[in-house]
Amino acid sequence: MTRPAIDLAPLRRRKRQRVLVQLACTAISAFMLLPIVLIGLSALSSRTALTEFPKPLLPSEFSTESISGFVGGAGVVPAFGNSVLAGLYTVALSLLLGAPAGYALSRVAFRGRDAYQVLILLVRALPIVVLSVPLATMFLRVGVDDTVFAVTLVHTALALPTTILITASIFVGVPKDVEEAALIFGCTPGQAMRRVVLPMALPGLAASSVFTFVLSWNEVLGATVLTLGHRTLPAQVLSSLADSPNAYRFAGGFVLVLPALLFIFVVRRYLLNMWGTTLR
Repeated sequence: MTRPAIDLAPLRRRKRQRVLVQLACTAISAFMLLPIVLIGLSALSSRTALTEFPKPLLPSEFSTESISGFVGGAGVVPAFGNSVLAGLYTVALSLLLGAPAGYALSRVAFRGRDAYQVLILLVRALPIVVLSVPLATMFLRVGVDDTVFAVTLVHTALALPTTILITASIFVGVPKDVEEAALIFGCTPGQAMRRVVLPMALPGLAASSVFTFVLSWNEVLGATVLTLGHRTLPAQVLSSLADSPNAYRFAGGFVLVLPALLFIFVVRRYLLNMWGTTLR
């Protein structure tokens, strides 16, 4: 008795689909990395190599003169510290306010929950200048203008909707049965949250922190409007490099992008998608 021939067509189609997906991911990654690579090469080029024409793909001469000149400029190092502080404070405040709200959205069914999630996003629909001008007026009256705290409040207002929705999806991925089992075995609600829910949700919370930190690090308009003597690094770059040579502009852009990339690289193992699957 002869065996029927095995149809390998589905396996071939699956292999072709996987190859196409890999090629698409590679193309998207290259498209996203190309500007960063070009900025980095321009920042590390010498003044002579930067003005060459036609310009080669790789600089004919490398130099850190532009980067050193930018970093040594007035106000750059304090602005870098202000950006780091504003980013860390924004992460802490966003998680402190957004994680409980996300947990409530994931566990409590109430009327209008879907509409409430849509309304949360309306804050992101508003232009930042619409928020910055009245907030600047309020901060002037309160006496917290031109401070890192004021920038933190604005960045938290921008990041909070995303934090709430991301943490809600993270807590949905934590089985409710596990939390109920902890309560049955004698844990209080607080202990169940601390010992069971938070350890399982920690990678997702770290991913939410990444998005929040990068949002705070890259925001420039609000920090420019609200600060003058205590600028963040993007605001400092915008104000100091407006009339500078191209070499310093490339150096400022590279210095601005590099810390965010390093932060994402360090915590990359904790990045989750919206349904809680770890990205390795």
